[in-house]
Amino acid sequence: MTMKASAFLQALDDGRIVRAVREAESRTSGEIRVFVSRRRLGRDDVTARAQAELHRSKITATRRRNGVLVYVVPSDRAFAVAGDEAVHAKCRPEFWTETAAAIEKEFRAGRFTEGLEAGIRRAGELLAAHFPRADDDRNELPDEIVCDG
Repeated sequence: MTMKASAFLQALDDGRIVRAVREAESRTSGEIRVFVSRRRLGRDDVTARAQAELHRSKITATRRRNGVLVYVVPSDRAFAVAGDEAVHAKCRPEFWTETAAAIEKEFRAGRFTEGLEAGIRRAGELLAAHFPRADDDRNELPDEIVCDG
């Protein structure tokens, strides 16, 4: 069963997700974004689409190149977690599997806000271990959920 992006977005508690992003980013210099796509994947791979969005949305332009994107395609029941070059250089493969597992567990139960909160929280913990917050850190990207179209 597929879900339209509009229904997925309506099911989300935006305030809770923004708070989760702000809380996670309060302990790290990393940036976390949530993106919901209204476009079906078709023949595209969700990970490739997430990587393209990472660049398009300027996550790769952050000062320390340590941004993470949670990319969701509700109509195809797919998501990916993508990160910029510093995240790939410092974080082990467990970063991706643990973050995705936290999201997937809740998504499978239809708890979309909780799934995003869990993924954001796990990504924040892992980012904080490798990229602790510094005195000169500033929030480089908006914390709100972004979507296309």
